[in-house]
Amino acid sequence: MRTESGHDLRHHGDAEVRDDGGSLVDLAVNVRADTPPVWLREHIAASLGGLAAYPDGRAARAAVAARHGLPVERVLLTAGAAEAFVLLARALKVRRPVVVHPQFTEPEAALRDAGHAVGRVLLREQDGFELDPAAVPEDADLVVIGNPTNPTSVLHPADAIAGLARPGRTLVVDEAFMDAVPGESEALAGRVDVPGLVVLRSLTKTWGLAGLRIGYVLAAPETIEDLQRAQPLWPVSTPALAAAEACVGPRAVAEAAHAAHRIAADRAHLLAGLDRFAPAGLRVAGPAQGPFVLLRLPGASAVRRRLRDLGYAVRRGDTFPGLDEEWLRLAVRDRGTTDGFVHALERALTD
Repeated sequence: MRTESGHDLRHHGDAEVRDDGGSLVDLAVNVRADTPPVWLREHIAASLGGLAAYPDGRAARAAVAARHGLPVERVLLTAGAAEAFVLLARALKVRRPVVVHPQFTEPEAALRDAGHAVGRVLLREQDGFELDPAAVPEDADLVVIGNPTNPTSVLHPADAIAGLARPGRTLVVDEAFMDAVPGESEALAGRVDVPGLVVLRSLTKTWGLAGLRIGYVLAAPETIEDLQRAQPLWPVSTPALAAAEACVGPRAVAEAAHAAHRIAADRAHLLAGLDRFAPAGLRVAGPAQGPFVLLRLPGASAVRRRLRDLGYAVRRGDTFPGLDEEWLRLAVRDRGTTDGFVHALERALTD
């Protein structure tokens, strides 16, 4: 899907590892590579005995509400966070939606598919891709921003994002990767004091459930009702509901918190490895706070192709509005995988 700017909004990291890319080491997709854990797989498998019945989301919805200290009326379960963008685009009556870029492209794609003319706020490399609230038009009645932002890995201050709230404006914050941030610092999930706030969460990233499709929306009850009316019947399967209930329980929250610290350490190791390529013009956007990093490299397109020949898939950056073909996104992986990649990158830059 190409827009007037030429960006393919429907290109995602999984395209790099489909078909002939299936044997590559995957640094293109932001789903953790060592998941789902055995206990979660077993929990999901145990739900299969109930497939003859229609899905009943009440227990999972209550579990999500308890996780964030909210009433159930403020929770909507969705088939991944991506479905939530479609629901928002179709259900909300907005006149001037604005998407803060570079970021995940599905919000804009969904809005365009629903017939909306979408405005863009492009954050600048020279500012570290940090949010400039003054750049958001005052008359925007829908604002979408990611935190931490995919692909820049920038973590915006919660107060700066909350400051975008206005009477009559819906403020959508995509927190799909927030549970990969130690302490979930700067999270807005659970806040009820920000007017028009809609927070999206995904359970597919941290838990390796991209094939199951499960996420949720946190918003005011009237917004949840609007979105729910736009959903088909039984939108979330029984196995996905079982996963949702498990992934927001105390055991899973503690495990995710531990994993967030491990990701931070693994990211520091990756950044140290990339630092040696500064003389070749490599620059990392940052400071990176998510489970991925964004880097700029002269000749990145050719380097990406050489890396594929060497067995590594990385995410091209030119499909994100605000970026061009010199940008690449790398998922944070364990130290052994990172060391292998750094060696391959050295070869790609010198061969």
